[in-house]
Amino acid sequence: MTSNDLKMFRHQGKTRTPRHNVRIAMLLSFIAGLVNIAGFLGIHTLTTNVTGHFATLIIDVYAMDWTIVLVYISYLASFLIGSFTSSVLIEWMSMQKKFNIYLLPTLLESGILIIVPISLYFYVSFSSNLIACLLLFAMGVQNSFVTKISNAVVRTTHLTGLFTDLGIELSQLLFSSQKHVYHQNVSTIKLRLNIIFFFFFGGIIGGFLFTKINFFVLLVAGCILLLGLFLDSMRYNLIRISRKYKNSIY
Repeated sequence: MTSNDLKMFRHQGKTRTPRHNVRIAMLLSFIAGLVNIAGFLGIHTLTTNVTGHFATLIIDVYAMDWTIVLVYISYLASFLIGSFTSSVLIEWMSMQKKFNIYLLPTLLESGILIIVPISLYFYVSFSSNLIACLLLFAMGVQNSFVTKISNAVVRTTHLTGLFTDLGIELSQLLFSSQKHVYHQNVSTIKLRLNIIFFFFFGGIIGGFLFTKINFFVLLVAGCILLLGLFLDSMRYNLIRISRKYKNSIY
C-alpha cells in the first residue's frame, strides 16, 4: 500500500483506482454499520436505507393511519434531501475549482453524527422520529458522495443491491474466458465482500458500544469519519510538499 492509495477522498476519474474504492468502502460501510445498529437499538428504526420504510408506508396508507404515513414520508424525504444536499455541495465545490470537492458533504455528515448524541446528552428534546430523520439525512449525504466519488461503484448504506451485484459477478466468473475480465470481476467481488464485512463488523462493534455508551456510538462514528478525512488531507499535503521539494532540488 502506498501513500497514494490512501487519498481515498480526493482521486476522481481516471486517477481513481480500485484500491481507492476499497479504502473508502471499508471506512464508510463501517460507519453505516454503526449508525444502522444505533438507530435500531436506540429508536427501533432503520436509519441507513429506506427500502423497509416503503413497505410500512404502504401498509399504513392501506390502514389510513395518516399520522404514521406522514412520519414515514418524512423518513423517505430525509434520505432524499440528504442525497440532494450532498450533490449540490459537490457541484458547488466543483464550480469553485476546489480539489477536494467532497469536503463539505463529509463535514456535514460527521457534524450530524456528532451533534445528535451531544444534544441528547444535554437533554435537548429530540423525538425518536427527529433522530431517525437526522440519521437518514446523514446516510443520504454519505450514499450520494460515495456514489459520485467512486463513479457509482461503491454503495455503503444498504446491502440489497450489493448482494444482487455480487451474485451476478460470481456467476460471471464461471464464464470469464478472458483474463482481464476475470481479474476485473475478482476485483469487484473483493470490493463487495469488503463492504458487506465492514457493514457487519460496524454493526457488531456498534452494538457492543451501544450497550456501554448508548447514542455516543454516533459520536464515535462521526470522529472516525473526521479522522479519515484528516489523514487523507494530511497525506495529500505531505506528498505535495515532498514533490515541491524534489522539484526544487532538480
